[in-house]
Amino acid sequence: MRALLPARTSARIGVCALAAALTVGLAGSASAATATRTVTDGGTTYNLTLNAPDTLSASGQIITVTGSGYNSAQGVYVALCKIPAAGAKPGPCLGGQDETGTTGASHWVNNLFGGTVANTSKFTAGGSFSANIYVNPVINDQVDCTVDECAIFTKADHFDAEDRKYDVAVPVTFE
Repeated sequence: MRALLPARTSARIGVCALAAALTVGLAGSASAATATRTVTDGGTTYNLTLNAPDTLSASGQIITVTGSGYNSAQGVYVALCKIPAAGAKPGPCLGGQDETGTTGASHWVNNLFGGTVANTSKFTAGGSFSANIYVNPVINDQVDCTVDECAIFTKADHFDAEDRKYDVAVPVTFE
């Protein structure tokens, strides 16, 4: 089993080096824990929370991801991704743009098409969302999250894919 990321990478993965807090419930691996990442960027605070076991199942499982404080005019993807080098776009990500809804491995939160196609939803008050995504440690036969460092990410959707402001990550481990 891999340990969580070192302290130097506990800040937001993206262009800005930002102060962040990571709170991980220390319940046994079979019980539910909550991991939260809070990031402040230019006065805006983004909260990303996982409700999942401390260690995720290598055989795959569905986890609940919630967020708040997001700009509801900018859609985001929610997915398991390999943690990139500082400033680089997260990826590869499990599920990619799952526009057909066949994998359930990614979720698109946006107020334009949210809720009209599979694996999408709209933001609620305060730029909040809740999504269930299916995660397993192998991403597109390219990444093994039992070896590589991975996290549940939000990242700007395809309408502004180069905007790193919405890259918020909560590191995860698999058994």
